[in-house]
Amino acid sequence: MRSRVWIIAVVLALLVVAAAGCGGDDDDDGGAATTAATTAETTEGGADGAAVFASAGCGTCHTLAAAGSDGTTGPNLDDLKPDEATVEAQVRSGGGGMPAFEGQLSDAEIEAVATYVSESAGS
Repeated sequence: MRSRVWIIAVVLALLVVAAAGCGGDDDDDGGAATTAATTAETTEGGADGAAVFASAGCGTCHTLAAAGSDGTTGPNLDDLKPDEATVEAQVRSGGGGMPAFEGQLSDAEIEAVATYVSESAGS
C-alpha cells in the first residue's frame, strides 16, 4: 500500500511539473487544454474527472488508456490500478517526486479525478 501511495505521489508531482512547463508551444490543439479546464468545473454534479485529468496535465507523466495518455515519467495507472482513496491522497499531498495539487485543484476536482482514475484503471 505504501509503495502505491509513493508511486501515485511521484506521478502526480511529475504531472504538475509537466503542466507548468507545457504552455506556450505552437501546437495546433485548438485550445483543448483551456476547454478541458473550463469543462472540469461545469459539468452537472460537480467536476468531470476526465477533464481534470486532461487539464491538470496528468497524461504528460502517466499512462491511462481511458484518457489516451502514454506518459512514462510517472507510474502506468493501468498497471498500478490504484483505488480511489490512494489517488485522492496522492493528488492532495504529493510525495515521491510528485507535487501536491491541494490548493491548485478544488476538492471537487481532486475527488473527481480520483474517481476517474480508479474506475478507469480498473482498481
